[in-house]
Amino acid sequence: MSSTIVRPRRVAGAFAATAAAALLLTGCVSNEPRESEDDAATGPVAVTENDEPGDEVVIGFSAPAADHGWMGAITAAARAEAEKYEDVTLQVAEGTNDVNVQISQIEGFIDQGVDAIVLLPFDGAALTDVALEAMEAGIPVINVDREFTSPFAARSTVLGDNYGMGVSAGTYICEQLGDNPDAVVAEIAGIDSLPLTQDRSQGFEDALDDCGLDVDARVAAEFTVESGEEQTANLLSAEPEIDAIWNHDDDQGIGVLAAIENAGRDEFFLVGGAGSKNMMDLIQSGDSVVQATVIYPSTQAADGVKLARLVAQNKTVSDLASIGVPRQVQLYAPVVTADNVEEFLPIGFDS
Repeated sequence: MSSTIVRPRRVAGAFAATAAAALLLTGCVSNEPRESEDDAATGPVAVTENDEPGDEVVIGFSAPAADHGWMGAITAAARAEAEKYEDVTLQVAEGTNDVNVQISQIEGFIDQGVDAIVLLPFDGAALTDVALEAMEAGIPVINVDREFTSPFAARSTVLGDNYGMGVSAGTYICEQLGDNPDAVVAEIAGIDSLPLTQDRSQGFEDALDDCGLDVDARVAAEFTVESGEEQTANLLSAEPEIDAIWNHDDDQGIGVLAAIENAGRDEFFLVGGAGSKNMMDLIQSGDSVVQATVIYPSTQAADGVKLARLVAQNKTVSDLASIGVPRQVQLYAPVVTADNVEEFLPIGFDS
């Protein structure tokens, strides 16, 4: 099985000469200092003492295949973050939805003796044992987005807030419609069997209940454009009047908007989910039913790279009084509207 390795400009020690046979590498990201602020990847940049070069570290990175916009943005953001540090070499394994291949990738990182691993598992439960193996080998693992089943499998975990997404979407809709107890609110969920979808729906229901509204109509898609279009068409056919819709996922939102256009409906406003640039552009233009979207950060793996570097260099998060890196970081789910869209556009991803 072949692999492609882009040799880094700076390589730490013996890692230049080692490669595990089971590891599929699509590239290594290593770094020289940025020449100007124009080279920054995305979003605001805060410079602290922790950003000063330290011991060189090699970080292994593995994530699922970039088969939709959000996941592609995850890996792109991790690469961009690593490029900010001249003391980091990021070894990026080929994205895969095969848990056995991903397990082999992590085993390869362990055999290499990398300094840290950032892992967004395709399946948290399936990757728990190999993450434990890495931790037991003295390699800190930063777990991203999909949690392991053992608290001992990661040094730190970076999570989005699925329940909080629902709360944010519901709270925003309450602010717009709370004085209309008869308002019809619809929900276009993702895959119902997934805990993340269940959490999002529960948060949405709880927030609406707080202002006396309900989810009056609900369909579940599959995080794909095709399912988004099909299920939205079903929803619109069944509901002649709607005041607001929350769509859980901006990638499937492409299909959602296609169904809305095909139906010629515009009596409602739509709130998206995840934070794609596509939706933010529509929010900014004001020319569609899209009025807001709720962020599910595609920067989680970038945060994982930052934490992995700090852990490997035995540093502390600079803005905290406590020593060390937190065991868990859960990111906020803000609502993007026309009032603040310019702030969030730099972290928007292409669906």
